[in-house]
Amino acid sequence: MKKPILTLIIILHSLLVSAQLQNDSLEYRVTPDTLKAGNLELSLYNFNFLRNYEYFNNFQDGYTLFGTQLEPRLIFYPNSKLLISAGIHIRKDFGKDGIDKTYPLFTIKYKNKNTSFITGVLEGNVHHRFIEPIFDIERKINAPVEYGTQLVVSKQKLFLDAFVNWNRMIDRYSPLQEQIFAGASADVSLWRKDGLKFSLPLQLLVFHQGGQIDTDPSPLRTIANTALGLKLQSDRTTGFVRQLKTENYFVTYSEFSPTKTAVFQDGRGIFLNASIGTKFGNLTGSYWEGNQYLSVTGMPIYQSVSQQIDNPGYSEDVRRLLFLRYTYQRQLVSNFYLDFRVEPVFDLKNSGQKMDFSHSLFLVYKQDFKLFKRK
Repeated sequence: MKKPILTLIIILHSLLVSAQLQNDSLEYRVTPDTLKAGNLELSLYNFNFLRNYEYFNNFQDGYTLFGTQLEPRLIFYPNSKLLISAGIHIRKDFGKDGIDKTYPLFTIKYKNKNTSFITGVLEGNVHHRFIEPIFDIERKINAPVEYGTQLVVSKQKLFLDAFVNWNRMIDRYSPLQEQIFAGASADVSLWRKDGLKFSLPLQLLVFHQGGQIDTDPSPLRTIANTALGLKLQSDRTTGFVRQLKTENYFVTYSEFSPTKTAVFQDGRGIFLNASIGTKFGNLTGSYWEGNQYLSVTGMPIYQSVSQQIDNPGYSEDVRRLLFLRYTYQRQLVSNFYLDFRVEPVFDLKNSGQKMDFSHSLFLVYKQDFKLFKRK
């Protein structure tokens, strides 16, 4: 059994040149601009989601998320470098009465050349561009709004997103502890020529739970995940094949809590990804091998301790997974985007485990409307 599986992995990596899938169509960034100085605008972002897990493994549940999110915002551009926005995030889950959740949205964003400083609602979740073992794309649905402070640098040779997400604040005598996420995601371009790009991705995410004014007796928790990668990408403008890409990472997990409470205190993993992009969609092969790996925000199936409803706390030191994914992403009309994904996964360590798969359909509408211009 091992030889055919190893052969399949080698063939995939040699032919396909990412579980780290592209999420560009899901991103929405509003930016100060010289042409918008003095404008008052209405921004609309509508994210419709269907994400279904046909999972029967011991680590992640099988379930369906089906609904829509709407973010209307008023945005004022005082000058070419600054914007101030206020709005609301509304989530409606289909099959459930009423509105599921609402969040107020307040943001101030300053941009000077290629550097942006944000406070309030962050450009969060998929905008951070973390890999799935560190940050689950499902947080785009279940934790869509992040509050805090963020620095974003976007240059031809460097992308950097450094942020503090104040996930939960507390008052005196709070029964719960405060929660903070702090992280950085970078992609450093090492070489670029004639559509060929070679870059170095670096990622860090730290979770801290604690505080001094709460009444929760639980010990403090501090957990860190890191990823160091190499990315090689070849883009073409014509022909059947439009992109070849390989993206590979060494991933770590460490618990720095004063009192260790996790099943494992240190872990690591390798995450190998290869994809071929065509005008009819992308095909991706990914291999994950994790050893005592954990993450607070990562996709559960990558982890060594189960979050599945019937097996809470079940653990396996080593996890070996093979993903074969098809994605189709397209702008259907102006401002309206389609993102379709089918993602089979094979547990290579447990030969008796059947193939699991998930599929997703995302529809995104995003547009700004000018309401008023200051003379």
